Amino acid sequence: MGQTNIVLLTINTEKRETWLADEGAHQLLRQTWSEATAWLVGDYLLMPDHLHLFCAPRDFYFTIETWISYWKREFALKQKRFAGTLAPPKWKFQSRGWHHRLRDGENYTEKWIYVQENPVRKGLIKRIEDWPYKGRVFDLIWSGK
Repeated sequence: MGQTNIVLLTINTEKRETWLADEGAHQLLRQTWSEATAWLVGDYLLMPDHLHLFCAPRDFYFTIETWISYWKREFALKQKRFAGTLAPPKWKFQSRGWHHRLRDGENYTEKWIYVQENPVRKGLIKRIEDWPYKGRVFDLIWSGK
């Protein structure tokens, strides 16, 4: 055993609508991920129409698909309560996501830098440091190089 179980996950918004790079959505997602702890979210980045995050299982009883469905449902419930105050649009994700388990020899830091360069490549910012819709919820233990 002893293999690392860190997964890079990408999920699009429904119909690639561009609502995700928003402070309200950002805060609701952080709150949701901090509470949905069957899998732990490490570093993440929100783009206008998709998100990338690194995650790791905390409870092996839950598959990644089960966990994704759970936090999307919780996010939707939180959004309904939030809608009463600021009336955001109806934020929805596509039903599925893409995930890739980092293998031995894969460099977490290089992948994280590549993810952070997304808004630069799209012309949304000039420097990685300027993107406000990213962060870390939990520290993930990485034994890779």
